[in-house]
Amino acid sequence: MIKHSIRYFNNKPVRAVWDNDNSLWWYSAVDFITILVEPNSPRRYWNNVKVRNPELSPFCGQLKLYADDGKKYLSDVINEGGVRLLLTIIPSKYKKAIQDWIKGLLDPIDEQSKKKAYDFYKTQLIEKDEIGKTVALQKIHAYLFEGLYPFAGKIRTKTISKGGFTFANGDFLPQVLKDIEKMADNTFDEIVDKYIEMNIAHPFMEGNGRSTRIWLDLLLKSRLQKCIDWSKIDKDDYLSAMKASPVDSKPIFDLLNGALTDDIDNRDIFMKGIDCSYYYEEEE
Repeated sequence: MIKHSIRYFNNKPVRAVWDNDNSLWWYSAVDFITILVEPNSPRRYWNNVKVRNPELSPFCGQLKLYADDGKKYLSDVINEGGVRLLLTIIPSKYKKAIQDWIKGLLDPIDEQSKKKAYDFYKTQLIEKDEIGKTVALQKIHAYLFEGLYPFAGKIRTKTISKGGFTFANGDFLPQVLKDIEKMADNTFDEIVDKYIEMNIAHPFMEGNGRSTRIWLDLLLKSRLQKCIDWSKIDKDDYLSAMKASPVDSKPIFDLLNGALTDDIDNRDIFMKGIDCSYYYEEEE
């Protein structure tokens, strides 16, 4: 088992583990019950379903999954075949949506990009002297979106806006990025300042947030031997803090500081961070 993941359906988390030997995902059975029928006691509901439907047994198992306290506990899991069978057993208004979601059809670009992001952990793509520079961010963006966006890794030339905020003018962006590179990045405050400015620059047409959060973690690891445990940061809190950051940086400073960890070599923290990072970008 090499990957622990969290996928989101209708803003509800579904814990998952990748089985490398059999090339399939195992999903938390209780989490799936929660998104299917939203019962008051999903664990009891699941126990009743598996007792009454022994045909589910070949598709079920038990694996250790992360709980809310950050520890792993042995839990009932179900694979994709079991999910398909479960959808025939339990009526759900989300049946078609779940079938598409589990195949990655709801947002194929994000699903494909996320798989690449998982693998970024084991790459040696970024040279030490590139950390904190634009070239590192371009390499990350190209790695995540190569073959998905024609502009993967390319600095935009157009001026773009989002939510009424206009990012750095495309004509002046190369100079803006040079100025950001010159910013000090030896302390936590300096690094977050640099992260905020890079977000305001928004150097790519799409995929800025997902790339820049990895860029930030590389910078924190290199300079401070720390990184962000993104699973500790609520989506709405993060988006609100980033929206305010051009005029009030305190909310994002406080959020990031509260989620700092020195467990920088923990692959599971990285994986959960990727899940959260991509979840931040999902449209409500």
